[in-house]
Amino acid sequence: MLQQAFNGLVGGAFYALLALGLAVIFGMLGVVNLAHGAFYMLGAFGAFIALDSFGLSFWAALVLVPPLLGVAGIVVERLFVRWLTPLDPLYNFLFTFGLALILQDLMKREYGANSQPYPRPSTLSGTVDLGLFTYPAYQVFVLAVSVVVCGAVWAVLARTRVGVIIRAATERPELTRALGIDVGRWVTPVFGFGVALAAFAGVLAAPMRAVNPLMGSDLIITVFAVVVIGGLGSVFGSVAAGFAVGIVSALGNYYVPSLSQTLVFVLMAAVLLWRPAGLFGREEASR
Repeated sequence: MLQQAFNGLVGGAFYALLALGLAVIFGMLGVVNLAHGAFYMLGAFGAFIALDSFGLSFWAALVLVPPLLGVAGIVVERLFVRWLTPLDPLYNFLFTFGLALILQDLMKREYGANSQPYPRPSTLSGTVDLGLFTYPAYQVFVLAVSVVVCGAVWAVLARTRVGVIIRAATERPELTRALGIDVGRWVTPVFGFGVALAAFAGVLAAPMRAVNPLMGSDLIITVFAVVVIGGLGSVFGSVAAGFAVGIVSALGNYYVPSLSQTLVFVLMAAVLLWRPAGLFGREEASR
């Protein structure tokens, strides 16, 4: 059971990183970014292209790909998202959904629908003795890096003036505007940062999971459930729910495999019946 729980923490690391970026974007813009999974997929393909076309290692891709896709996210926000935000939320919903389909089809056209192989870095190809069991070193690395990144993001949001402004604008945008803070100036960098987090998760996923055009669409539905469970717009709630859902999914897959695909959504329904705003969301969000 402990090993399955650790499997869940590793899977939850991806949920946490993706949900963190998604929660920040939704909290500040009110945009349900359906293209978030596509940027995760592009992160994995970015690592593959960096190796296949330029001979760059995994470590180089981990440093270069997320900021490059973050810049791409900034361009998307500046050219399209910001002009649709004042309109009905359905417009951005449809735009990001269409963008996800376009990005998937572009990758399919270039690389086909089959999965592309991506090797694990040689320095993390072994196993780690965790006392009660041994575990692949790369998965331990993924978990450790995800915890560090989520912790670092939370520290910036909680301990710095810029972070406090972003967190306030994410979790209470109307009140933040009422205090005289220009929320609009933070929208573009926050959107780019959320996209960069998704790409970072994609690069981490490349050596573990199949690199294919549909890998983001297979994951993003669960990530949306994670954000709802944690509380819409809650940064801490999204991270905590990400790891919790990972554990629940892994244990469910081991003990009740017939319900493994629906267990997360059963949990989401139970949480919403008990607390409509989510575990860490604001109660007024449910009104």
